[in-house]
Amino acid sequence: MKIIVPMAGMGKRMRPHTHTTAKPLLPIAGKPIVQRLVEDLAAVAGEAVEEVAYVVNPAFGVKVENELLEIAKRVGAKGSIHYQEVALGTAHAILCAESALSGRVIVAFADTLFRADLKLDTDCDGVIWVNKVEDPKPFGVVKLDDKGIITEFVEKPQTFVSDLAIIGIYYFADGERLRTEMQFLIDNKIMDKGEYQLTNAMENMKQKGARFKAGAVDVWMDCGNKNAMVDTNTKVLGFLKDDKGLVSSKLKTVNSVIIPPCFIGDEVVLTNSIVGPNVSIEKGATITGSVVRNSILRGGVRVQDAVIDNSMVGERAVVTGRAMDLSLSDDSTAG
Repeated sequence: MKIIVPMAGMGKRMRPHTHTTAKPLLPIAGKPIVQRLVEDLAAVAGEAVEEVAYVVNPAFGVKVENELLEIAKRVGAKGSIHYQEVALGTAHAILCAESALSGRVIVAFADTLFRADLKLDTDCDGVIWVNKVEDPKPFGVVKLDDKGIITEFVEKPQTFVSDLAIIGIYYFADGERLRTEMQFLIDNKIMDKGEYQLTNAMENMKQKGARFKAGAVDVWMDCGNKNAMVDTNTKVLGFLKDDKGLVSSKLKTVNSVIIPPCFIGDEVVLTNSIVGPNVSIEKGATITGSVVRNSILRGGVRVQDAVIDNSMVGERAVVTGRAMDLSLSDDSTAG
């Protein structure tokens, strides 16, 4: 089994946080999004993961690439780095990792997390995981027959076709076949809405006899913007609430209260403060005389005499003196 993780987008909707950190490396409950994704997929793959292939923007740099290779190593797989310099669509992004497109392949875009009992059915050519949405216009969607077999793929329909949105996780039994169809799109400049779309490649495979099933997820968690990140952090903390390792033994507290679930990293100092619920605080942060709820605080943050809710605060940022809903970049000040 191989896992391909396209993640070359620059995360513009997550600015200012992605000015200094690649979006898939932003933390959810103390772990980078992409690490949680790879670990979850490795756990449900049903067999050993041979390779994790990451498709990145060259601008991410060597430090990010080394972190990604380490994540692959932790799940017992080889890591590989592939580059997409220009965003030309989902099919183009996956094809950038063409050397990994062989045998059984899971493709998972690194801006979503999930909770599901994924079943990689062996009686079909692939599984595409979907979720019902209120507004399907921003998504690729599928239509199904009464046996759950996909009858049609439609990319970002502007009139109603289906409310079953493709969430960005796919299983293909034959990576070479997928590679051939995506290469056909590019060789023949077959584009949809200005990009090479995976849905078009899958539609071509279906027209040639491939059978795709729709898979369901219990919970689909988006990481596309600040509010979505905070909400996903809350959900993941809820799933992990019984994990005794969420709060570091190196936490220092003085006259403070922690309302679980919370993730609190090493060498965090809480003084005369209330933290929680649904808060993640990374290493070395200091919270004094404050209340922090439903928020993600990066390493080295200092908060004093403030009330913070529904916020993301970047590394080493300083917050003082009032009630706030923040999206604050690294090394910034608010107060």
